[in-house]
Amino acid sequence: MAVTDVSRKALAQSKLPPWAWDAWRIGSSAVVTLLGLLALTFFMGRMLPIDPVIAIVGEQADASTYDMVYKQLGLDKPLYVQFGYFMRDMMSGNFGNALFTGNKVSDDLMRVFPATIELATIAITIGVSFGVPIGVLAAVYRGSPIDHFARILGLLGYSVPTFWSGLMGLVLFYAVLGWVSGPGRLDVFYIDVVDRVTGLMLIDAAIAGEWEVWRNVFSHIILPASILSFNAMAFISRLTRSFMLAQLSQEYILAARVKGLSKWEVIRKHAFRNIAVQLVTVISLAYVILLEGAVVTETVFAWPGFGRYLVSGLLAGDMNAVLACVLIVGTLFITINLFCDLLYRILDPRTR
Repeated sequence: MAVTDVSRKALAQSKLPPWAWDAWRIGSSAVVTLLGLLALTFFMGRMLPIDPVIAIVGEQADASTYDMVYKQLGLDKPLYVQFGYFMRDMMSGNFGNALFTGNKVSDDLMRVFPATIELATIAITIGVSFGVPIGVLAAVYRGSPIDHFARILGLLGYSVPTFWSGLMGLVLFYAVLGWVSGPGRLDVFYIDVVDRVTGLMLIDAAIAGEWEVWRNVFSHIILPASILSFNAMAFISRLTRSFMLAQLSQEYILAARVKGLSKWEVIRKHAFRNIAVQLVTVISLAYVILLEGAVVTETVFAWPGFGRYLVSGLLAGDMNAVLACVLIVGTLFITINLFCDLLYRILDPRTR
């Protein structure tokens, strides 16, 4: 008997509704994936040629000091015991102290991660707002100048280095035209003017009613967000075009036109609705990539975000910070995948 038959039989004999089984299946797979990520992250950290004791006490420390810190970190215990301590601490949110800042890693992440969320959210909003319409128009008017523009846009988005476009954007829009503010998240004059509520400066400034601060924050974030959105826009527009072309070649499109529906009614009510599930996956993946892949943009624009913090931890050999960042990224991917599964059931009745 196949596994699917066993599952159907168990579901039929159970009094639980189907959605409860789905929730259990999705939740259990997420837990197993997270545990695997914890194990992989831990053993990779132990394999790296970096001595955490030396990173703490320095190379000039004597043997007694080295041995004392070595035991305090639990490195004298077997690997499976160390992994148990590691998993316990990670699950409770205790990531230890960051060596290059002297603060708790959890406090550092609470400080830097909202900056990246704000940057990536504005970037994905720009990317979706332009990428999806461009992809749809390119598919509808295949072979037209709009289609050629979309294909050139995709090529540039994949090939132009982010550090180059960021530097050119600073030279043109900040140094020459003066349309935007320079590197950083906020001018020095406005630091600590707004109380930290969410960590998202645009929202915190709006809550406080400090609209001058809001405009200053926006003038700082709009250029790096636009640079960051360029790759996402190219990625989204290219895949939207491919999805739409596949749908427009189907027989049901011709049948809808024969029934008297206009071209744009067919596109909006039929073709676009059928690619909505695919677009959810594409946009969600692009958003996670922006969250963990904004390293170059944050470095060019001196943006105090997650990517810059991860690079600083790597350069300093701070494994507490690095391992915490890896776990955060993995958890984001798992969470976004679960979110996509839930949206599938809303957008596509066949998956319920």
